[in-house]
Amino acid sequence: MNARRYFAEFLGTAFLLIGVVGSGIMADTLSGGNVGLALLANAIATGCILYAIITTLGPVSGAHFNPAVTLAFALRGEHRWNAVAPYVLCQLAGGIIGVWAAHFMFDLPILQSSTTMHRTGANQWFSEIIATLGLLFVIFGGIRHKPDAVPPLVGLYITGAYWYTSSTSFANPAVTLARGFTDTFAGIFPAHILPFVAMQILAVFIGHVVLNWLFSDPE
Repeated sequence: MNARRYFAEFLGTAFLLIGVVGSGIMADTLSGGNVGLALLANAIATGCILYAIITTLGPVSGAHFNPAVTLAFALRGEHRWNAVAPYVLCQLAGGIIGVWAAHFMFDLPILQSSTTMHRTGANQWFSEIIATLGLLFVIFGGIRHKPDAVPPLVGLYITGAYWYTSSTSFANPAVTLARGFTDTFAGIFPAHILPFVAMQILAVFIGHVVLNWLFSDPE
Protein backbone atom coordinates (compact mmCIF):
# COMPACT_ATOMS: atom_id res chain seq x y z
CA MET A 1 0.00 0.00 0.00
CA ASN A 2 1.58 3.29 -1.15
CA ALA A 3 0.22 5.33 1.76
CA ARG A 4 2.00 3.10 4.26
CA ARG A 5 5.30 3.37 2.39
CA TYR A 6 5.03 7.13 2.11
CA PHE A 7 4.17 7.50 5.78
CA ALA A 8 7.12 5.27 6.70
CA GLU A 9 9.45 7.60 4.77
CA PHE A 10 7.90 10.63 6.47
CA LEU A 11 8.10 9.07 9.93
CA GLY A 12 11.60 7.68 9.52
CA THR A 13 13.00 10.97 8.26
CA ALA A 14 11.26 12.82 11.09
CA PHE A 15 12.86 10.52 13.66
CA LEU A 16 16.22 10.90 11.94
CA LEU A 17 16.07 14.68 12.35
CA ILE A 18 14.77 14.38 15.89
CA GLY A 19 17.85 12.27 16.55
CA VAL A 20 20.26 14.63 14.79
CA VAL A 21 18.92 17.91 16.17
CA GLY A 22 17.77 16.66 19.58
CA SER A 23 21.07 14.97 20.36
CA GLY A 24 22.90 18.06 19.13
CA ILE A 25 20.96 20.26 21.53
CA MET A 26 21.49 17.87 24.43
CA ALA A 27 25.19 17.39 23.64
CA ASP A 28 25.80 21.12 23.31
CA THR A 29 24.00 21.76 26.61
CA LEU A 30 25.87 19.11 28.59
CA SER A 31 29.35 19.30 27.07
CA GLY A 32 30.35 22.53 28.78
CA GLY A 33 31.60 24.11 25.58
CA ASN A 34 33.68 21.07 24.53
CA VAL A 35 32.79 20.91 20.83
CA GLY A 36 34.61 17.61 20.30
CA LEU A 37 32.62 15.93 23.04
CA ALA A 38 29.38 17.39 21.70
CA LEU A 39 30.16 16.12 18.19
CA LEU A 40 30.96 12.65 19.54
CA ALA A 41 27.63 12.47 21.36
CA ASN A 42 25.79 13.80 18.30
CA ALA A 43 27.48 11.25 16.02
CA ILE A 44 26.76 8.27 18.28
CA ALA A 45 23.10 9.24 18.71
CA THR A 46 22.67 9.71 14.96
CA GLY A 47 24.22 6.33 14.21
CA CYS A 48 21.96 4.66 16.75
CA ILE A 49 18.76 6.22 15.41
CA LEU A 50 19.72 5.23 11.86
CA TYR A 51 20.19 1.61 12.91
CA ALA A 52 16.80 1.62 14.63
CA ILE A 53 14.74 3.25 11.90
CA ILE A 54 16.32 1.31 9.03
CA THR A 55 15.77 -1.99 10.84
CA THR A 56 12.15 -1.29 11.71
CA LEU A 57 10.97 0.61 8.62
CA GLY A 58 13.12 -1.06 5.97
CA PRO A 59 10.54 -3.81 5.35
CA VAL A 60 7.83 -1.17 4.88
CA SER A 61 9.38 1.42 2.55
CA GLY A 62 12.96 0.37 1.93
CA ALA A 63 14.07 2.91 4.56
CA HIS A 64 15.55 5.51 2.23
CA PHE A 65 14.92 8.62 4.40
CA ASN A 66 17.11 10.43 1.89
CA PRO A 67 16.30 11.85 -1.58
CA ALA A 68 19.79 10.95 -2.76
CA VAL A 69 19.22 7.30 -1.86
CA THR A 70 15.79 7.31 -3.53
CA LEU A 71 17.34 8.76 -6.69
CA ALA A 72 20.13 6.18 -6.60
CA PHE A 73 17.64 3.31 -6.37
CA ALA A 74 15.58 4.80 -9.21
CA LEU A 75 18.65 5.06 -11.45
CA ARG A 76 19.34 1.39 -10.76
CA GLY A 77 15.80 0.48 -11.78
CA GLU A 78 14.99 -0.65 -8.23
CA HIS A 79 12.51 2.13 -7.40
CA ARG A 80 9.65 3.31 -9.63
CA TRP A 81 10.24 6.75 -11.10
CA ASN A 82 6.62 7.74 -10.46
CA ALA A 83 7.23 7.10 -6.75
CA VAL A 84 10.36 9.27 -6.54
CA ALA A 85 8.59 12.61 -6.07
CA PRO A 86 6.19 11.32 -3.37
CA TYR A 87 9.11 9.75 -1.48
CA VAL A 88 11.14 12.95 -1.68
CA LEU A 89 8.22 15.13 -0.59
CA CYS A 90 7.58 12.85 2.40
CA GLN A 91 11.27 12.93 3.32
CA LEU A 92 11.47 16.72 3.10
CA ALA A 93 8.29 17.19 5.13
CA GLY A 94 9.35 14.61 7.70
CA GLY A 95 12.72 16.27 8.14
CA ILE A 96 11.24 19.67 8.87
CA ILE A 97 8.62 18.23 11.24
CA GLY A 98 11.40 16.34 13.03
CA VAL A 99 13.35 19.56 13.56
CA TRP A 100 10.27 21.31 14.95
CA ALA A 101 9.56 18.34 17.24
CA ALA A 102 13.11 18.52 18.62
CA HIS A 103 12.69 22.24 19.29
CA PHE A 104 9.43 21.63 21.13
CA MET A 105 10.98 18.88 23.28
CA PHE A 106 13.75 21.21 24.43
CA ASP A 107 11.42 24.19 24.95
CA LEU A 108 12.98 26.21 22.14
CA PRO A 109 11.21 28.45 19.62
CA ILE A 110 9.66 26.14 17.03
CA LEU A 111 10.36 28.35 14.01
CA GLN A 112 14.03 29.13 13.60
CA SER A 113 16.57 29.80 10.87
CA SER A 114 20.19 28.75 11.26
CA THR A 115 22.93 31.32 11.66
CA THR A 116 25.72 28.70 11.54
CA MET A 117 28.10 30.19 8.96
CA HIS A 118 31.05 27.78 8.83
CA ARG A 119 29.50 25.04 6.68
CA THR A 120 30.64 26.28 3.29
CA GLY A 121 33.64 26.34 0.95
CA ALA A 122 35.10 24.07 -1.73
CA ASN A 123 36.61 21.73 0.85
CA GLN A 124 33.24 21.09 2.49
CA TRP A 125 31.45 20.76 -0.85
CA PHE A 126 33.99 18.11 -1.86
CA SER A 127 33.50 16.54 1.55
CA GLU A 128 29.79 16.11 0.78
CA ILE A 129 30.65 14.23 -2.42
CA ILE A 130 32.84 11.87 -0.41
CA ALA A 131 30.26 11.54 2.38
CA THR A 132 27.42 10.71 -0.01
CA LEU A 133 29.51 8.34 -2.12
CA GLY A 134 30.55 6.53 1.05
CA LEU A 135 26.95 6.20 2.18
CA LEU A 136 25.91 4.75 -1.17
CA PHE A 137 28.95 2.48 -1.08
CA VAL A 138 27.92 0.85 2.20
CA ILE A 139 24.26 0.63 1.17
CA PHE A 140 24.80 -1.04 -2.20
CA GLY A 141 27.83 -3.02 -1.08
CA GLY A 142 25.80 -4.27 1.86
CA ILE A 143 22.82 -5.16 -0.33
CA ARG A 144 25.14 -7.00 -2.71
CA HIS A 145 27.06 -9.01 -0.12
CA LYS A 146 25.19 -9.01 3.20
CA PRO A 147 21.71 -7.44 3.11
CA ASP A 148 20.99 -8.04 6.80
CA ALA A 149 24.00 -5.92 7.71
CA VAL A 150 22.79 -2.75 5.95
CA PRO A 151 21.26 -1.10 9.08
CA PRO A 152 24.44 -1.37 11.19
CA LEU A 153 26.59 -0.54 8.18
CA VAL A 154 24.75 2.72 7.60
CA GLY A 155 24.66 3.59 11.29
CA LEU A 156 28.36 2.91 11.75
CA TYR A 157 29.30 4.68 8.53
CA ILE A 158 27.50 7.90 9.46
CA THR A 159 28.92 7.77 13.00
CA GLY A 160 32.42 7.57 11.56
CA ALA A 161 31.79 10.05 8.75
CA TYR A 162 30.79 12.73 11.26
CA TRP A 163 34.47 12.65 12.20
CA TYR A 164 36.41 12.05 9.02
CA THR A 165 34.60 14.55 6.77
CA SER A 166 35.09 18.29 7.14
CA SER A 167 31.35 18.85 6.62
CA THR A 168 30.39 16.29 9.32
CA SER A 169 28.68 14.20 6.64
CA PHE A 170 25.22 15.53 5.90
CA ALA A 171 25.02 13.20 2.83
CA ASN A 172 21.26 13.74 2.56
CA PRO A 173 19.33 16.59 0.87
CA ALA A 174 16.35 16.24 3.22
CA VAL A 175 18.60 16.43 6.27
CA THR A 176 20.50 19.36 4.78
CA LEU A 177 17.34 21.36 4.10
CA ALA A 178 15.79 20.56 7.48
CA ARG A 179 18.94 21.59 9.35
CA GLY A 180 18.55 25.06 7.86
CA PHE A 181 15.47 25.39 10.08
CA THR A 182 17.38 25.05 13.37
CA ASP A 183 19.67 27.60 14.97
CA THR A 184 21.26 24.96 17.18
CA PHE A 185 24.38 22.79 17.16
CA ALA A 186 23.24 20.92 14.02
CA GLY A 187 22.25 23.95 11.95
CA ILE A 188 23.43 25.10 8.54
CA PHE A 189 22.97 28.64 7.23
CA PRO A 190 20.18 28.53 4.60
CA ALA A 191 22.30 30.22 1.91
CA HIS A 192 24.81 27.36 2.21
CA ILE A 193 22.28 24.57 1.64
CA LEU A 194 22.13 24.55 -2.17
CA PRO A 195 25.83 23.76 -2.80
CA PHE A 196 25.66 20.91 -0.28
CA VAL A 197 22.60 19.44 -2.00
CA ALA A 198 24.17 19.87 -5.45
CA MET A 199 27.26 17.92 -4.37
CA GLN A 200 25.12 15.18 -2.84
CA ILE A 201 23.19 14.76 -6.10
CA LEU A 202 26.42 14.83 -8.11
CA ALA A 203 27.69 12.00 -5.91
CA VAL A 204 24.61 9.94 -6.80
CA PHE A 205 25.47 10.06 -10.49
CA ILE A 206 29.14 9.29 -9.83
CA GLY A 207 28.08 6.41 -7.63
CA HIS A 208 25.67 5.11 -10.25
CA VAL A 209 28.58 4.56 -12.60
CA VAL A 210 31.27 3.47 -10.17
CA LEU A 211 29.30 1.38 -7.70
CA ASN A 212 27.23 -0.43 -10.31
CA TRP A 213 30.48 -1.51 -11.92
CA LEU A 214 32.16 -2.37 -8.62
CA PHE A 215 29.30 -4.48 -7.33
CA SER A 216 28.25 -6.06 -10.63
CA ASP A 217 28.14 -9.83 -11.00
CA PRO A 218 31.57 -11.37 -11.64
CA GLU A 219 32.24 -12.03 -15.32
